[in-house]
Amino acid sequence: MNHYQVMQIQERSLFSESLYLDEQFILASPEMPFSKELAAALLEWDFREVYSEGEARLEESVVSDKDKLKQAQEFYDAFQKYVPQLFIAGAKPDLSFTTIAEQIQTACSIIQTDSRTFFRLLMTYRAEGELTYQLAHTLTSTIIALTIGASLKLPDDKLIELGVATLFHEIGMAKLPSKVNINKRDLTLEDRKAILTHPILSYNFLTSLGFPSAVCTAVLQHHERENGSGYPQKLAGDQIGLYAKIIGVSCSYEAMISNRPHKKAKDMHTSLLYFLKNEAKQYDDTVCRALGNALSLYPIGLHVLLANGKKAQVANVNPQNPRFPIVQLTGIPRIGKVYIQTSQEHGLSIARPLTKEEFDDIV
Repeated sequence: MNHYQVMQIQERSLFSESLYLDEQFILASPEMPFSKELAAALLEWDFREVYSEGEARLEESVVSDKDKLKQAQEFYDAFQKYVPQLFIAGAKPDLSFTTIAEQIQTACSIIQTDSRTFFRLLMTYRAEGELTYQLAHTLTSTIIALTIGASLKLPDDKLIELGVATLFHEIGMAKLPSKVNINKRDLTLEDRKAILTHPILSYNFLTSLGFPSAVCTAVLQHHERENGSGYPQKLAGDQIGLYAKIIGVSCSYEAMISNRPHKKAKDMHTSLLYFLKNEAKQYDDTVCRALGNALSLYPIGLHVLLANGKKAQVANVNPQNPRFPIVQLTGIPRIGKVYIQTSQEHGLSIARPLTKEEFDDIV
């Protein structure tokens, strides 16, 4: 174990292995810049020395965690304003695939560069303001779909088509009567029959505008299911295109983790397990695994209770072992942000996920 004097560590130094306060307490995960705030807190508490198995190097060009979140949030804010405008423009015949593709290309670039930071923002920030739940669903589903597509290593042109298709997968709902869309009441049988037509309405609308056939077909098929239980054509297995399979998983996962007028949200861990088990075989196994790989068993942003009774929030995934992500501890005064690598030992394993309400209540 290498010893490092706190006063001699340069700001924004990166350690190739975890940085420890002692044999058990991890201060920072690998490649996390050493901040002046952390140094000041350590010195204030009279910790003069820290330890690491790795080596330190100075990376002047590194983008801090805070900067990454700021960049992601700026795009997310702009994207959140763009989606409602897009649906208003949907009533016009001059809606351009090329213009929309440019917006999706920006999202693709961010996700391909740092999908974890973007998804952490998505899970903690979420769509707010005056968006209807359907527009919020569209926004979040698009980001999830692009994250899955990036995990599947889709080329850029395919990712853009996937993103545009996901943006418009519910455009047919805008063609239905407002009483069906604003459903803060129980749906009638007639409402349900109307909703079943929205993939066809979406397909007809995009086809009339000359959108690529792959995009139009994905929108038509996004409610089809692997076991043939979907609609509108009761397709199954290989009859369903890859884009539609990805959108199906993305929008179903988003629906599970979000509050609706008629149901409460499930936590991200429980929702992800549902897709990984895929017991009803409604979804493509490869796409479900890609969702799991992208989000990890304990997704970024999830509130958790550790075996030692401490509460934390998942800050980063652990590709080598999804059961033991990196978490940020809470309730530690004056030290600032403290990250630890969960493990089977010393009570640092995850006991169970917490709801937001439980997280706020547990001491």
